[in-house]
Amino acid sequence: MTEENLAAFFNDGNAPFARMIGVKMTFVTKERLEAELLVTPDHCTIPATMHGGAMMAFADNMGGCGAFLNMPEGMMTTTVESKTNFLRPVPVGQKAIAVTEPVHIGRSLQVWKTEIRREDGKIAAIVTQTQMILPMR
Repeated sequence: MTEENLAAFFNDGNAPFARMIGVKMTFVTKERLEAELLVTPDHCTIPATMHGGAMMAFADNMGGCGAFLNMPEGMMTTTVESKTNFLRPVPVGQKAIAVTEPVHIGRSLQVWKTEIRREDGKIAAIVTQTQMILPMR
């Protein structure tokens, strides 16, 4: 059984910050999320490569979206821990491509792993984050 690709839903209703930094979802299901972000000078450090904070923000949005898809109605999610390994730079003008998959889906905690790759397919960063699932107030 295949799930519907919800990328258009997330592109229309994604968090304001994700839209501001340019996250474009390309494939979204409960088990896998894919997105791209064109690295502009505004995303960069010196030299002109994607800033580590921009990579972390990209991955955090991805894990949050995955948690949202996998939590019960009436709940909300928040990141409680995030660990990033930076492996190589993503130059300005290239797309950073993220793939996010669940490591653990529990009732109160979810763990998500995001790999951010460059256009040449090489891994630029690996992010593992823990999302807490809480009742909405």
